[in-house]
Amino acid sequence: MLTQLLGLLFLLHSANSQPINGEVVYRDTTMYGVVGKAVILECGSTLPDMYIWSFTRPRTETIKAVVYDLGQGPRIQKLAQTLGQVTVISKSADVSIDKLHMSAQGLYTCQAFYDIDNAPVVYYYYVHLRVRVPLTKPHLLVSDVSPVAGSTIWLRCNLDNGTGPIQYVWQQESRHGNISAFAQGNTSLVNVTAVNRNHTGWYRCLASNAVNSERSDRIWLDIIFGPDIPQIDVTPYTVTERGYSALERETVSLQCHAQSNPPSQYVWFYNNSQVYSGPQFTITKVLRMHTGDYACLAQNTYLNTRSKKTISLTVYYPPDGSPSCSMQPAINHTSLRLRCSWAGGFPPAYVHWAENLRRVERDEVDSGHNDILLPSEDLAGNSSLFTCTGSHLALKQAVECSTRASLPPSEPVCLAYVRTNEQYLMLSCSWDGGAPNALVWWEGHGTPREENYNILIIRYGTARSGRPYVCHAKHPLLGQTKTCRLTLEAPVLLTQRRVVSVYEGADVQLSCNLRANYLPTSQITWFNNHGLDVRDTSKYVLLRTSAWANLTVRDTDETQDSGEYRCTSSNAVGGADLNITLVVKKHPMPPNATLIRVMYIGRLRNEVELEWKMEQDAQQGWTGFVVQHRGANERPRRRASGNDSMEETQERISASVWHHNIIQDPDVRIHTVGRLTPTAKYQFRVTPFNHRTVGHPSAAKTPAEPRANNYAAVIGAGIGGMLFAAIATVLLLVYVFRNRNNNPRLHDMLFGLHHSQSRENINFPEDEVVNGTETGIGEMGSSSSPGKSPRIPRAASPLTTAGQAPPTGDNEPVNVTITVQATGS
Repeated sequence: MLTQLLGLLFLLHSANSQPINGEVVYRDTTMYGVVGKAVILECGSTLPDMYIWSFTRPRTETIKAVVYDLGQGPRIQKLAQTLGQVTVISKSADVSIDKLHMSAQGLYTCQAFYDIDNAPVVYYYYVHLRVRVPLTKPHLLVSDVSPVAGSTIWLRCNLDNGTGPIQYVWQQESRHGNISAFAQGNTSLVNVTAVNRNHTGWYRCLASNAVNSERSDRIWLDIIFGPDIPQIDVTPYTVTERGYSALERETVSLQCHAQSNPPSQYVWFYNNSQVYSGPQFTITKVLRMHTGDYACLAQNTYLNTRSKKTISLTVYYPPDGSPSCSMQPAINHTSLRLRCSWAGGFPPAYVHWAENLRRVERDEVDSGHNDILLPSEDLAGNSSLFTCTGSHLALKQAVECSTRASLPPSEPVCLAYVRTNEQYLMLSCSWDGGAPNALVWWEGHGTPREENYNILIIRYGTARSGRPYVCHAKHPLLGQTKTCRLTLEAPVLLTQRRVVSVYEGADVQLSCNLRANYLPTSQITWFNNHGLDVRDTSKYVLLRTSAWANLTVRDTDETQDSGEYRCTSSNAVGGADLNITLVVKKHPMPPNATLIRVMYIGRLRNEVELEWKMEQDAQQGWTGFVVQHRGANERPRRRASGNDSMEETQERISASVWHHNIIQDPDVRIHTVGRLTPTAKYQFRVTPFNHRTVGHPSAAKTPAEPRANNYAAVIGAGIGGMLFAAIATVLLLVYVFRNRNNNPRLHDMLFGLHHSQSRENINFPEDEVVNGTETGIGEMGSSSSPGKSPRIPRAASPLTTAGQAPPTGDNEPVNVTITVQATGS
């Protein structure tokens, strides 16, 4: 019954693409699989209410069910066994086919039914599965494995199985192991025309398709050629304009070589007469009569080809000049090789070192040089001199040369530095000086090189920390190895304060220090509160050395400059960050000021002295004061006349405008305002301020009259007292003079000192007027005089008399001497 229902649904939806209600959607995809591998066929992104997977083989129209689910779970049909191992992926309608068969290639159709209870929607998923077959190992065939140079051959790459398209690559491997591709394409046959000796070598083919790649075994291709023009080597030899030359009574060897495959056969001719068969012709104790032409004939018996070359040999005499001495380290600098050579001559001269040197290794003199190997244990001291003697049969006296070996004067030096692009760390080790050059190498990094400078390259950020890098140095004169060490460490940053507070408008400095001098060197970088790299600008000032970096934030602002500032430092080992919090505070409101005294100074009434007191005077949350004054009552305006002064005109115009005097000293409590109009009435007030905040002004007060306004009464009383005293004095003098005999002592006291003079200090007390100096701060207020900047008022100096110390307080007594001089009219 279930099978019949399944067939009915399948035929119904296959015959009619439009259901009674709902919608039909089609999806068409192509997938590729590999024989023996797994492939997944997808049927929508969500699980449908019902679905049916069917299969149609290529070039057929038969549709057969593979898997279906009618709401009671998936059911796999027998047809699936011919395709591979078919399974349904959990919670989906997707099908997985493992161990794919070649017969699985074809069209797969998934009919998915959604919302079958309401308006059903049917999805048709057409999946075209293409099954590919991996390539088998190819077999290489060559038409001729030993072709003659100039002929044509072909190479074929045969495959037993594999899905196309197939690409072929032909490779050649030379005798030295160099591999190169000489042909490639989609054909398995390649023709090689005009083969030559360069085609000799191993050959293989590589085949690849979309699944895999395989290569064949190699075949040796041997090209038959030759012989080439022979090459003749003369030992010992010297090249002259006419050919080769040799020293008399020495042995001369002639070596002939001509490239050929198979190898050539050689025959020697002297002046067109055959003298020897073989590649090497030796003349023992050559004489001058042996001078002449020597020819070498090379024959390829396989190809029956031949070639010939002729040279001229001259028996000559010893060389000119003197031998040269040199030395070089040997056997990883555990020995010293001394070389003495004497270039030129026919043949080269005989050279030898002093007999007291131990000969470990020595070349024969017929090569023109002599090598001696001396182990380090046979060498002593920091310096050694070696002498070589050269002699020749044609010379009567021997000649000498010498060379000196010495240790480097200092110790090995290790340095670390970073390239500009910060990609690599360079550790250099050197031991300069000395002869020959010392051998240096880094422990655990490669084999030593015979030179006095070595660099270890480490990728930036991979260097180890704490454990030292050790460099070894060796010199043939020194039995032991010297070392130097480099210990790399990641930087550590320090600061004095992690949180810095400052009031708005001030400059603040943030400091960041390195705990030590690190290898490799580290540089400190600053980032502002917005995470941007800090440069020198009008806002930021950077001051740095190799060990520290200070950042100065100028004219701080609460909104823009508050936040986290970061300094960083890194090297090839690691890095470090340090955050510093900058808190920019607004200045507090200054405390209130209260005027306690406002009084005119002197009779002119053009100066007023003000005194005030402060609340919270101990904390001083301010930076200065603004002393203001204005006309108390504005007089009726009248037309200015030519007799009015500038001050009167200005006072009439701005009688109700406050005039400012700025004091930038928070300790001032007394201030004098001058240049006032005596007939005008004024009001005064004082306002404290700091850098960014202005406080509340004090209550306005009018100045009081000065305490010295009773001058008229004092002067009148003084005059009356003086008249009374004068009359009494005259009467006393008359009485004493008339009774001088009765009171001689009183008479002598008054009239006896004829030459004494009475002296009297006469002071003319006047009101001392001291003009204050006022200094402005950036546009706090307008000055009382147009075009002039405000100035800082200063308190007037107290009056002092000769011989008296200045008063120390407001309650100190003041001595006043009033002298009245009466004159007649």
